[in-house]
This record gives sequence, C-alpha cells and structure tokens, in this order.
Amino acid sequence: MLLAGCASKVASTRTPKPLKMLSVDGYHLPVYDFEAFKPMLDFPKAGRVKVINFWATWCAPCVKELPAFEKLYAAYHKKGVEVLLVSLDFSDQIEQRLIPYIKEKKLQSKVLYLDDAHGNTWIPQVSEDWSGAIPASLIITNEEYMFYEQSFSYRELENELLSLQPDLKE
Repeated sequence: MLLAGCASKVASTRTPKPLKMLSVDGYHLPVYDFEAFKPMLDFPKAGRVKVINFWATWCAPCVKELPAFEKLYAAYHKKGVEVLLVSLDFSDQIEQRLIPYIKEKKLQSKVLYLDDAHGNTWIPQVSEDWSGAIPASLIITNEEYMFYEQSFSYRELENELLSLQPDLKE
C-alpha cells in the first residue's frame, strides 16, 4: 500500500477519449495509450471514488480477484464508486482472448485496453513503487491516491475502500 502517483489534486472534468474502439461480435472495447489514459488517474470530484485495477487474462491472480472488483462495483456504483478494469493483455490476444473473456464473464465494470508498450515510462507515473507486476490497483478519493501491488479478496478490497471513504458504509 502506498500513497504515490501522478494524480493531480484538481478533479478532472473531462472524459478522456480512446484512441480507437475495437469491436468484436457486438462488444466495443476502448483502447488507450498512457497519455490518453492518464486523466483517469486524476482525483475525482468530491463524493466520488475511483477504483482502478490493472490486470490481464493470462495472469491467474488477476483473474481470481476480478469477481471482487465486480462485487464492489455492484455494491457501490450507485454510491459514486467507479470501478475501472485496465487490461494489459498482449495486443495479439485482444480479439481471441480478452473480448471473449469479458463477454463470457459478463463484466459490468468499465473495461479498457491500455495499449502502450512503454511501461518503463508510464508505470512509475502510476506509482513510483510499482515494479510492473500485476495485479495492481489504485483507490483514488478526492483526498487520497492509494496504490496496491497485490491481490484482493472482496472483504480486503471493501475494507480498503471503506477505510478511505467511510461515508460509503451503509
């Protein structure tokens, strides 16, 4: 757990535009490079929370923890919690592996593909202490920017969220 990153203290009001959309069998996956994605790391408006998970279908711990993020989305999206699943899959596996996985699991959280091979440049901008290993996650409130290079169970993820945003407790 670490408080570090590139988020600006100003709440972002613009929605970054993807570089392109990949469409497979009726599913549309937004594709970003890091510069286009970076505004999503900005602090949210007051009362909002961003939970961002970096993952890939080839990463067993990532796939194992995805249900925790989906459950968090289901429980808290109406309370202002945005869950964003940022795929770091290999580009040649998007159509054959990533999109079919998203469709099969019926993921409800927002999913995007980060297509930027310059990880040595952008990874430290997410967190100076990120080794590049996944899964890795961020919880960004309007006050804090927390980075986690670990797997989460639902209980652990919810506890972290509520420790940072206690007003979400029912």
